[in-house]
Amino acid sequence: MKSEFPSEINPNEFDHEVSEQAVEQFQQFNQVQDIPVAEEIDKDRSQTGEINIAALSALTGQVESLKVQLEERSTQYMRIAADFENYRKRTSKEKEEIDLQVKRNTITELLPVVDNFERARSHLKPQSEGEMTIHKSYQGVYKQLVDCLKRLGVAPMRPEGQQFDPNLHEAVMREATDEYPEGTVLEELVRGYYFGDRVLRHAMVKVATPKEDVSSSPEDSV
Repeated sequence: MKSEFPSEINPNEFDHEVSEQAVEQFQQFNQVQDIPVAEEIDKDRSQTGEINIAALSALTGQVESLKVQLEERSTQYMRIAADFENYRKRTSKEKEEIDLQVKRNTITELLPVVDNFERARSHLKPQSEGEMTIHKSYQGVYKQLVDCLKRLGVAPMRPEGQQFDPNLHEAVMREATDEYPEGTVLEELVRGYYFGDRVLRHAMVKVATPKEDVSSSPEDSV
């Protein structure tokens, strides 16, 4: 008599079948899902690469722009620095010229005082002891004034015996003579002065001229 109950179930066989079915379903699922996932990953990678290239290009453009701006600013700075240096030199030179002109004008105003002292020294001949005391007093003032002018760079001209130079001398008198060559300065009438290497005042001088030959008249030659 056959039993109505099924034969004994082998649990190992059941587990084996279930496992194979699960593995097969899992593999089929992965096969279905792998293609879109891979495509998405490749797409993301491509987009990321494009973004990186775009960002790198943008940064490169910014760097180039900054380089151009830096060069422009550097050129502008150098130009401003050069202009300022030229301005500084020009104003310094102008200041020196103004200071020099002020000194020249001031000293020129004092020269007539020096002239009067020299005239007094050459014309006054003290006779008494009192006159000699006064003479020594103003001569001391004159010496003090001359020393002050020397410290400022003023030097007198000594044109006697030199050749007349219109850049230094002013001829106010002429004297015919055979003792000196024509154009020789015979006498300094008003003293000239240098201020540094420049002429402060021209010297007024007497200049030698040749004597005119006196031609004999026709009656004397007969």
